[in-house]
Formats: sequence, structure tokens, C-alpha cells
Amino acid sequence: MTISHPDLSLQLPANLLQWGILILPFYPTVGAIILGFAALLAWLRKYPILIHRPLNWGFAVFSIFLIISAIFAWQKQDAVFGLFNLIPFFWLFAATSIIVQTPTQLRRIAQILVYVSLPVCLLGFLQLFLQLQTPPIWEQIFGWSIIAGGNPTGRMSSLFIYANIFAGYTVTVFIFGLGLWIELYHKIRCRSIQPNLNFILLTLIVMINFASLILSNSRNAWLIAILTCIAYALYQGWRIIVSVTLGIGTSMLLAAYAPLSIANFFRRFVPEFFWSRLNDQQFRDRPVVTMRKTQWDFVWGMMRDRPLTGWGLRNFTPLYEKNTGVWLGHPHNLYLMLAGEVGIPATLLFITLLMGILISSIQALRIGKNLFSEDDMIIFTYILGFLGFLLFNTFDVTLFDFRLNVLFWTIMGALTGNIYYLKSLDKKSLHN
Repeated sequence: MTISHPDLSLQLPANLLQWGILILPFYPTVGAIILGFAALLAWLRKYPILIHRPLNWGFAVFSIFLIISAIFAWQKQDAVFGLFNLIPFFWLFAATSIIVQTPTQLRRIAQILVYVSLPVCLLGFLQLFLQLQTPPIWEQIFGWSIIAGGNPTGRMSSLFIYANIFAGYTVTVFIFGLGLWIELYHKIRCRSIQPNLNFILLTLIVMINFASLILSNSRNAWLIAILTCIAYALYQGWRIIVSVTLGIGTSMLLAAYAPLSIANFFRRFVPEFFWSRLNDQQFRDRPVVTMRKTQWDFVWGMMRDRPLTGWGLRNFTPLYEKNTGVWLGHPHNLYLMLAGEVGIPATLLFITLLMGILISSIQALRIGKNLFSEDDMIIFTYILGFLGFLLFNTFDVTLFDFRLNVLFWTIMGALTGNIYYLKSLDKKSLHN
């Protein structure tokens, strides 16, 4: 499992980071302790570098905005607790950006994420088809439980609290698994390696991940999976796959949303499972207050009333319950939620930081293709993984699940670390 680090002083934190990611899905508390120790070592050993990086200063300023928002929050205690969903993860992000520096490290972390997903998804199949359920004491020990039949019933959730959270996890590992598979496929096609057990296993895992995200019944995950396939196909120049994927996606949309005369034609070959979920006919009796549009309209009102400081983190839930009588954990859009809870200026800063990382990662991809042409696919994979999280949080919020939150900031930190590393190599090559 150990791979050599270009900086020997970071070898131990790098090893700990890998072990933490490996353990995290099954034992979040132990995984968090290991990751926290890795981050602490990185900060202690590379503090002068980390505090001079503009991006870390950006998140430090964002942290100040969050604290100010908590001071002026409607319910201050909830807002203070909400800080722990963000500020410690900025610290983890910065540490990861110094620990993970090379495409080889990116590949190893991706492999861990993908191979660990196999038992996670298999537990989901047992949950859905064999009614597997963990005993009550299980959650007290490990921090998660499996509910027979899924949560909600009929939707795979595996060892996550809800199907949408599982969908966020599954579509992420699907993105990474597909990227690793394409890398291996090219090596086999170029005959640099022979087909082996690893390729067969990876193929099986990607198929299981795809089946799992379908059974999570998350429209959000379905959309991201289709867009991921199109993105990979475009990047590889596989025009037939682009056309087929677009055709499948368009057929599903027409079966769901086209006028009935047109929709009926497409419903002949598009399974009802898909089109009835897309247009919400599977849940016709849903109360209006549980719909995303209602939630988003409410958040717009929060923004109008307090545009500068917001109402405080985690204050959407009590406000929404007070006004509608319905408890909801979040408004199914991270960016609107932040704007309503911490104010518009803070949210714009957060989005600016994310967009800065995205733009820089695209620039790093160009550098990577010039310096390490064989590694461009893994960098592209991380960009898609990052984009997948950003898009998923447009229709849901992964902030409140500890494991997904760690995954997001780790992926973003690893990608950022490679941005710094590749830019430094590019500067050296220009000087030479």
C-alpha cells in the first residue's frame, strides 16, 4: 500500500491518509482520528508553506465570515455547531494539498476509494434484496446501521443514513472507477500490459457501482453518471459512445417530460422505473412543502431578509419548521443554503474559491499532458470527481454526512496539491 513520497518528511502523513480513507466508510471515528493525525503532522512539518498559500488564506477569510454569521445568528447554538461542518475541513483540505502532490498518489487514493466501494455496494444489495439489517448496538459501535429494504423503503442506502447520501458516494466512486478503467483499457490496447485479474475486478466494480447508483433511485446521481460518461467519451474522442449516451439520456427525458403523444412512444422502450422517477410520478402525493422548489423559494426569502450575514448555519431547519410545520435537514442546494445561512458575500467568496481551484486544475491538466502524458487521465478523473460533487450539491447537500464531507475535501485537497506540484515542475522546465 505504501508508495514513496517525493518529500520524505511527508511519507508518514501520506501513509496515514491512505489508511484513513480505507477505514473511513466502515469505521468513521477511527478513520477520522487517523486522518486528523495525518493532517496534524502535515501542518507541523509544512506550516511555513501552508500559511503562505493564497488559497488557504481565502478559506481563512471565509472562516471569519462564518464566525461573524454565527455571532448574528437567529439560533446561535445551531450556528456554532454548524461551524464544525466546515472549518475543520478547511484544515484537512490544506493538509491534503501538501500531502498529495503527484499523479501517482492521486491514482493510489482513487484505487482505495474504488476497491473499498465493492463491499459497501454489496451490503446495499443484501439490504435491498435479502432484507439485511444490523442490530441496534451496531450503530453505537461503528456509527452507521443498515435498514432492511433501504431508506426510504425500496431505495438502496447501504451503510449510509439515506439513499441520496449513498447516491452521492456511489456516483463519486463510479467516476473514479471509470477513470481508472479507461486508463487500464488504454494500456491493454497499447499492449503495454496484458489483461489481468485487476482489470476484470475493476470492470466488475464499475458495473456494480453503476447498478448501485441506479438502485439508489437518485435523479441527481443518474444525471451526473450520464454527464460523466459523455465527458470521458468526449475526452477520449469516442464519438459513438457520446451519441449513444446522449440518445439514452434524451429518450429518458422525452419519456418523462414530452407531451403525452410523444412520451408514449418513448415509454415503449424506456422502463417506467426511470421516466416515472424523473417526472416524480412515483411520488404523486408528496406534500408541496417537501418539494425542492418550495424549499428554494423559502431560502430566497431568507436571503432577502438577511443578505449580509444570513441567519446562521443550520438555521434553515428550525426556520422552515417554524413556518411550514415540516422538519427538513437542508434545502437541497448547498449554494442557496449558504447564501441564506451565512450571507451572500461569504457565499460568493466560497464559490470564487471553488471556481479558482477548478480553473487551476484545468490549467494543471494541460501541464500534466505535456510533462506526464500517461498521467493526464487520472488528473482529468479528479476534475470530474470534483465537478461531480459541485453538481450533486446543486440538488442536494453532502455537508452533513461526515464521510462524504471528508471525501469532498480530500478529493479537492489532492487535486490542489497536484496543481501546485505540476506548476512548480512547469516553472522548472521553463527555466531549463
